[in-house]
Amino acid sequence: MVHEVKGVEFEGLRGGKGKGIRYEIIPKEELYGHGRLYARNVLFAGSSVGWHQHVNDTEPYYILRGEGDFIEGDSENGERKVTHVRAGDVCTIQIGQWHSLENNSDGELEFMALIYNKAGYLS
Repeated sequence: MVHEVKGVEFEGLRGGKGKGIRYEIIPKEELYGHGRLYARNVLFAGSSVGWHQHVNDTEPYYILRGEGDFIEGDSENGERKVTHVRAGDVCTIQIGQWHSLENNSDGELEFMALIYNKAGYLS
């Protein structure tokens, strides 16, 4: 099966700021309960993915283009670690971990995201 991938604009992704475009590569239905997202995302300058937690799933980000700050922590209001990321970096979000991604640059930040379930849990 072959299908065309079209971009959909978003604003305030996961409670973040600014705008971007999401290219859903495989719809949730075609992940057959193993996950809920496989997408290429573009964050415009000054935009972010909001601070949020993964409870029953995990998510790696693969940075394709641009640069930004990956923020991670163990609680909603606890200490946060900030790591500057650029093309070629992989940001791994563990089950139960909180995280966000900020594009503080003047250009676009493009990344792949795959949200998949922990063993034994179907979404």
